[in-house]
Amino acid sequence: MRQALVSGTKALWAPARLFAVALACLGLGIAHAEDTDANSAPALRAKYVLLQDQLSHNPFQRPLYMDSGETSSAVTGDIYALINYPFATASAALNGPARWCDILMLHVNTKFCRAATDSHGSALQVNIGKKHDQPLDEAYRLDFAYRVAADTPDYLKVILRADAGPLSTRDYRVILEAVPVNDGETFIHFTYSYGYGFAGRLAMQVYLGTIGRGKVGFTVVGKQSDGQPLYIGGMRGLVERNTMRYYLAIEAFLGALSAPPQARLEKSLRAWFAAIERYPRQLHELEQSEYLDMKRKEYLRQQAAIRATTRPAPSVRRSNSSALRAKIQADLRVPLIFQG
Repeated sequence: MRQALVSGTKALWAPARLFAVALACLGLGIAHAEDTDANSAPALRAKYVLLQDQLSHNPFQRPLYMDSGETSSAVTGDIYALINYPFATASAALNGPARWCDILMLHVNTKFCRAATDSHGSALQVNIGKKHDQPLDEAYRLDFAYRVAADTPDYLKVILRADAGPLSTRDYRVILEAVPVNDGETFIHFTYSYGYGFAGRLAMQVYLGTIGRGKVGFTVVGKQSDGQPLYIGGMRGLVERNTMRYYLAIEAFLGALSAPPQARLEKSLRAWFAAIERYPRQLHELEQSEYLDMKRKEYLRQQAAIRATTRPAPSVRRSNSSALRAKIQADLRVPLIFQG
């Protein structure tokens, strides 16, 4: 009787852990920022004025403010930052699906990204996996619709949206807003979030109580006994880490534009790694040589795949949950490596 109970308990927890792999690795979710076409330039400029003190005084060593939120069915991360690029330069660089592939590929867990445009619009196929070398067919795929909600001389809004992910995950979105401020600077708002059902939340709680235990975000919620900051953990800690990773990818991408085209990849990779190493408590995953070697291989794989295919843009559709469930079961053979 006892043996049957133990076996039954393991059978219940195993799917939860496997689903946590999918949810944690799919770090491309987003936001509860309104994704309407309304011009929000005045609101974003007002936010810039409101955040002057936080942009000037913060622990990030750059003009940046981070916020995060969690409900029973979604998690959200927001970054507001001042970047030293004219709006025209930043807007042009951050407007285009292929450019967003270049940005997303800097993240340690992004294994592949292909952008394409057809009669249905623009889309990005993004594959997310482990923080080490991994065959592409073992990574999880999300198909993002790409849309420019606003593109004016004083306001840019870009939206990446995937309606569904594995099992009960949904509403993946990445939203970027930008406005010109001061003389030759740009204020941006980056939002990242996803929603989930009961199964997803349960699985993430399993992950956070085991493999993810001890990982923290950036929000300070108190002090430890030795006087050091006590950082937020849990699902808000998870979303803060990934929000920062993607924001730093935007900075690294912009910084590499000054290099000759053939040197931009290497410059952006090194810049991204240097940036995350400024926050080792939250973001350290690999040594620089490991990261660079992995990303160079992934870039070559991506370019070979793009050259070899002439297929149209991936359609944005609701994922087949039964197929994804089967894939997760197959990943029992794969080490449980998490993005968060």
